[in-house]
Order: sequence, then structure tokens, then C-alpha cells
Amino acid sequence: MIYLDYAASAPMRREALDAYYKAATTFPGNPSSLHDTGTAAHDLLQECRKQLADVLGGDPNGIYFTSGGSESNDLAIRSIVRGNSHRGRHIITSKLEHPSVLGAFAVLEEEGFKITYLPVKPNGLLSLQDIEKALTNETILVAIQHVNHEIGTTQQVQEIGSLLKKNSIAFHCDAVQSFGKIPIQVQENYISSLSISSHKVGGPQGVGAVYIDPSVHWKSTYRFATHQKGFRPGTLNVPGIAAFTTAAACAINEMMEHHEKTRVLRDMWIDMIKSHDEAIKIEGINQLPSIIGMTSSSFQGQWLLLECNRQQLAISVGSACHIGQQIPATTITAIGKTIDEANRFIRISLGAETSRTDLEHLYQALTPYLKIDKAI
Repeated sequence: MIYLDYAASAPMRREALDAYYKAATTFPGNPSSLHDTGTAAHDLLQECRKQLADVLGGDPNGIYFTSGGSESNDLAIRSIVRGNSHRGRHIITSKLEHPSVLGAFAVLEEEGFKITYLPVKPNGLLSLQDIEKALTNETILVAIQHVNHEIGTTQQVQEIGSLLKKNSIAFHCDAVQSFGKIPIQVQENYISSLSISSHKVGGPQGVGAVYIDPSVHWKSTYRFATHQKGFRPGTLNVPGIAAFTTAAACAINEMMEHHEKTRVLRDMWIDMIKSHDEAIKIEGINQLPSIIGMTSSSFQGQWLLLECNRQQLAISVGSACHIGQQIPATTITAIGKTIDEANRFIRISLGAETSRTDLEHLYQALTPYLKIDKAI
């Protein structure tokens, strides 16, 4: 199988596997236990916090471990909103966001918070002016992703963060797709909270982290939780966290090389399909090169996915987090497309093992469908 779905999950790195095994066999204790074995596991967690904080340019006291990017988004948003509801009940986001962010906002709306969904340009970018216009004296949080999970559009997070900092408004940034691919620094970008995920950078699935600036007030969404200052209950996955931290370090070290490789591959793919611009269109602008979202003029995305799968090619039709609900790519409707157009969306995402040959196989598989006189 030729794997072209790295944005959904990257294969686990050998270094991460080794780190998992070492942590599981060397640090078996519960990090909350008071004996020496528990203390050793606790110390390892603290070192992991420090390493992630260093990479993000933040304070180790702001790192909280979770089960992944979706939970990170949900807990960060709802905890900060709960902790600041006395200041106001207005929050801002856009329909570009990951389903976990939109889900958290939907819950908050049911609880009586006023939600503003920002307009999105057809190219997938948000306007700083629109964000500024949406701010009110009641605004307590703005949630804007760094890199879109379906078309790879990269938002101007530093400008957004600077604007919100001047207005004393918390800024949550979903960096699940950008972490380890392009630089992201919480202090330099005035980010109040940030979410990252292990399996996007070659760590194990089921592990993630939230960074919350220690100066930001938050209130736990759980009653009587004691782990991680009450942020999230449950014994921490020490081996998984150690493997995540190891994978993150590898991704950061390889970031420039990976970015250049995927940029070259992206250019190759654009060149391959340029003569079929009426049949298939790449969506978005200012993108992370490894994420390529496309809309077919005639064919359903799921049909194309199944045809590629039949030919041993793994692609997607959008975020894996809402595929089971048969929801079309939300990004495509957010940029002004119809539901029918969203249903004709496919995404390929490139990674460490992707080659030109892989893209040539994909092109051959799609060639029969790169015509505008057919339809399914």
C-alpha cells in the first residue's frame, strides 16, 4: 500500500518505538505514587514537559498531557472559557476549524455563550480586520488553527496573537497539523493555549498535549480531578509520552529537510495535474506543502478514495475525525463551496517515505477520472 494520508496519522518512528519500550520497562511506576519507582516515572514526565516546552518556547509548567489533538482542543477551549466566563461570554472562531474545536464551541453555545464564526475567504485565509471587527468587550477567547487539516492553509498566527494580546483576549491555536512541520513558538506568537498530537509526528496514537500559558486563568471541566492540577483525570501514559517527546524531537530536527522535500513533491504533483485544471482543482493558498486538498469537477471523493484503495493507494476525503459521520469536508463549505462540491473533495498528505514514484502511481490511478465528461 502506498500511504498518502500522513495528515491523518504518520507511521511510528523507530526512535519512538525504542523510547516507548525503554520507558515501559525502566519506569513501570505510577507517576502519582510516592515511592521511588513512582518518583522516577514522575521525573521522566517532568523531563518530557521540559523538552516539549523548550521546543514550543514556553514554560514547562504549562504542559498538560492528553489522549490526542481532539481532546487537547476540547479541554483547552472549555477550561479557559470556564475560567474566564466572569469577564464575558463571547467567543470567536471560524468554520475552518477541526471538528473537535467546532464541537467544543457547539457545547458552549448550548451553555449560553455567544459565538461569532468569522467569514472565510475563498482561498482559505482569515482576515485580521474581520477578527478585529468581531471583538467586543465581552470577548474572552478566540480559537484559530495554525494549519488547516484539509487544505493546509496557514493562518497568520503572529499577527492574530499580537492583536488579541493588545486586547487582553486569550488565543487558542490548534497546531496539530503544523507542529514539527513549521516553526511555532507560543511566546513569540502571543498564544495562550496550543494543542499538539503525537501520532502526527511519528509518535504513538492516543497521546497529545496542551500548552496553557501559566498566566492564563482556567477552570477544570472535571469535578474532583487531581491529576495534572485537575486539568484531566487519569493515570498518565508514561511510555507513550516518552515516545511522543522523542518523536517530536526527531521531527523538529528534520523539519527543514522535510519541508523542502514535501515542497518539491508538491510542485511535482502540481505539474502532473496542471493540464487537468478543469477536472481537478487544488484548494487554498499559503499552504503547508505536505497537505494537498483537491476538488474534482465530476466525481465523488469517496468514489475516488475507493478506486485508489483498490489500486493500493491510501488517500482521504478530509479529516478522519468525522469520516464515520459521513460529513463532507467542512473546510470546503467554509470557503464558500456547496455540499456537492465538498462531497467531491479528496486530500493527499505527504511524509517521510513519499516519493515521486508514489505520486506517479497516484496520477495513473486518477487519470481515468481527470476528465470532465464523466460523472458518478
